[in-house]
Amino acid sequence: MILIRFLLISICILYIIRSLVRHLLPVLFEGLVNKAQQQYQQQQQNYSQGPKPDGKLRIDHVPQPKKGSVPDSEGEFVDYEEVK
Repeated sequence: MILIRFLLISICILYIIRSLVRHLLPVLFEGLVNKAQQQYQQQQQNYSQGPKPDGKLRIDHVPQPKKGSVPDSEGEFVDYEEVK
């Protein structure tokens, strides 16, 4: 008798949970999708309203070459032996 009562209560609880999930999840996902769409639209508006680059290049820092290093124009020397 206790087992049948437990099974009936479990089935009822699972049915209630299933029906709640079936009705609540679409509402929650719809809210998340709408929020993501609004954020995307705001980003697109901010990007389109932002200042356009004028095509000029600005260099803040020019690294100094290390002393004793080989300049890039000379390349890299590799020792090799010719095999016959």
